[in-house]
Amino acid sequence: MAGVSKCMKYSMFIFNFFFWVCGCIILGASIWIRFKGTQQEVESGVSAGANLLIAVGAIIMVIGFLGCCGAAKESRCMLMLFFIALLLILILQITGGVLGAVYKPQVEEAFALTLNASLNVLQDTSGKYEVSQEAFQKFEREEKCCGLRDGPKDWGENFNKPSLKICQCELEKPSPDLCVQYQNGYIYKKSCGEVIIQQIKDNLVIIMGIAFGLAVVEILGLVFSMSLYCQIGRK
Repeated sequence: MAGVSKCMKYSMFIFNFFFWVCGCIILGASIWIRFKGTQQEVESGVSAGANLLIAVGAIIMVIGFLGCCGAAKESRCMLMLFFIALLLILILQITGGVLGAVYKPQVEEAFALTLNASLNVLQDTSGKYEVSQEAFQKFEREEKCCGLRDGPKDWGENFNKPSLKICQCELEKPSPDLCVQYQNGYIYKKSCGEVIIQQIKDNLVIIMGIAFGLAVVEILGLVFSMSLYCQIGRK
């Protein structure tokens, strides 16, 4: 009877132990973020990201636990469950990538609709979205942009309020590349929609790199788990 490779067994155990620890950290941090906020924060869309991280952390913990116990106890059942769970995640990653490429025009259209819906927030004069308007003004100053699509027109009547300094260039010598003359002053030339789209494109490269790296790790996990599964069967 062939024995079980100790090197493969302990390597898989250590790898999945750190995998499990990462899941614990993600789960704990996301739960803390989710429940430490005020009621206003909980009701906002900020909590959606925390809920997603809670699910991700829990899944990572379960998979890491199955891998650790399967390797330590030489349990074929746990190793098979680990293999199936990891294979499903890999399939979901590939499916998500394919769907993202196929439905790219629809995604861009949905993003455009989101921008249109956000215009109502900028043009609101009731004070209901005052916090969101202030946050967007801060984004404009940081990114040196104005409005979402059509510059100052996106702000509607709010642009002419004396208490607000919307889109105004804060440079001592306004550059033609960054600023343009409008009414009695200078405003930022670029729309924030262009900035957001560029940021998405830049981050997409990073996301693709991370996804590719995870896919390589997952494939290695599939190979090692199945090899260990077969060795235990021949033991």
